[in-house]
Amino acid sequence: MSDLTPARNPGPEMSEQATRSTPRTTTFNLLFLCTGNTCRSPLAEGIARQAVAARGWRHVRVQSAGVSAAPGGAASPEGVTVAARAGIDLSGHRSQPLTPGLAEWADLILAMSPSHLVVVDRVGAGEKAATLGDFAAGGEGLGHAVPDPYGGPEELYQQTFDELSALIDQVLDRLAPILHP
Repeated sequence: MSDLTPARNPGPEMSEQATRSTPRTTTFNLLFLCTGNTCRSPLAEGIARQAVAARGWRHVRVQSAGVSAAPGGAASPEGVTVAARAGIDLSGHRSQPLTPGLAEWADLILAMSPSHLVVVDRVGAGEKAATLGDFAAGGEGLGHAVPDPYGGPEELYQQTFDELSALIDQVLDRLAPILHP
């Protein structure tokens, strides 16, 4: 992680005159990454969107992807159920693979395990990626991987949800100095 400075995005198409007289908006793009983009990363995306909204950070965008995701897959039913209990709707989630374009879009990529970082490196975005556990813990390899609940019972998804919620709160607290409006 070399730089957490948000990217500058000009926003909607504007005339040259309007562009010169209107300040550019700043957004921060956060990408959560797991294997299939049907369990951990959709849960993380939903949790982060809810937490970002609660903090009033309208300039933060959140997405998720998978290193082996098939495009268009739904979130796991257990994940949808667990998220719904927390007021998060994952029913419309559709999986997407990590692409170079998506990696370029992201200012920060948070992977669920170290093996996912290998793929991030391959698409050329390793300098802006870390595991979610490491980033939440402040870096230096202090964090841990988030276990995959795939194929497990709903209780396992609830444990994953609770763990992700705590880690995402730590991540947003760490990012607050640069993201607070």
